[in-house]
Amino acid sequence: MIEQRFIVAIGRIERALSRIEKSAIAPAPTGDNGLAERHEKLKSETLMAIQDLDKILADAR
Repeated sequence: MIEQRFIVAIGRIERALSRIEKSAIAPAPTGDNGLAERHEKLKSETLMAIQDLDKILADAR
């Protein structure tokens, strides 16, 4: 059970990192084009993944 939650959390982190990498190599957008909203969503997803890992690690102790 804990291993499955850990795998899911790692998957979410990997997807977030993939989006970060793609945006880092993408040409700079002209204008905002929802950048602030996408940034907040990415921050939120990253925070959730880190919180999931914290819970998993706390339960494993």
